[in-house]
Formats: sequence, structure tokens, C-alpha cells
Amino acid sequence: MTLKAQRSEQLISWALAALIIAFDQITKQLAVSRLADGAVDIAWTLKFRLTFNSGMAFGAGSSFGPIIAIGAFVVVMFLAKSLSRQPRLINRLAIGVLVGGASGNLLDRLFRSPGFLRGSVVDFIDFGWFPVFNVADIAINVGAALLVLSVLSDGRRAPKNGGVSDAG
Repeated sequence: MTLKAQRSEQLISWALAALIIAFDQITKQLAVSRLADGAVDIAWTLKFRLTFNSGMAFGAGSSFGPIIAIGAFVVVMFLAKSLSRQPRLINRLAIGVLVGGASGNLLDRLFRSPGFLRGSVVDFIDFGWFPVFNVADIAINVGAALLVLSVLSDGRRAPKNGGVSDAG
């Protein structure tokens, strides 16, 4: 792959991350402004219900907000640095999606109440039978799933016999 093509793929990944961050923050702002008076039923068990999560996934570890924020920052920096070393477009896209999602929630932890590094993540998508989540959470899960699928498909393509060709 040429350097130009590689840079184009990286730019697409960064643009994808930026779009996810923007969409996540816009939907969270809408949730905060429009759901303060109560939940809105959408369809079947789906409703939009405003919650604030100061912990990790599913609300665990709510007293560790600053540690979670610092950990999220480290993960985002690691992923961002690894983007240029990814061998395939699918890996770059997956990392772009992960960076976008993780950054969206990190922004909440940095700038939302009760203050820097202690902010709560805005969650608002509620199925009633699953923990409440947001757009950033969806992106994190989609990005992680893409990476897992990429690793699994790479493993299927790897040469058998320890990489030694039979046509020697």
C-alpha cells in the first residue's frame, strides 16, 4: 500500500472518530435538555430516559470516576497511536470507531458535573431489560466487535504448518 493510500485511510478513520464524537455529544445534549422532565416512550420497550453514570459500564465502580477518566484517556492515546501501525483498513476503521466512542464518554468525565475528571456520563437509551447506554457506548462495542472479527479473520488466513509453505 502506498503512503498516500495509508494516509487517506487514516484520515477516514479520524473523520469517523470525529463524527462519532459530534453525534454522541449532540445526542447527549438533546437528552439533557429534553428528557429532564421524564422518559419518552419510543416503541415496544425502547424509551429515552435520562441517567447519569459516574462509574464504569453498567454503573459499577461509581466512586472511581477520576481513575476511570485517566484510564480512558490512556486507552484513547494508545489507540490513537496504534492507528498508523494497523495493517488493514478494517482495523483502522475499528480503531476510529473505538476512539470516537471512548472520547465521547471521556469528554463527559472531563467537563460535565460535578467537575473535571469526576463528571458523569450521560446515558439515555433504555430498553428496559438492558442497562441504559448512549451513542458512545454503541461505538465502543461496534469498534471492539470489528477488531475481534478482524483478528479472527486474520487467524483464518494465516498459513498452516507454522508459516512454512508446502511448495518448497
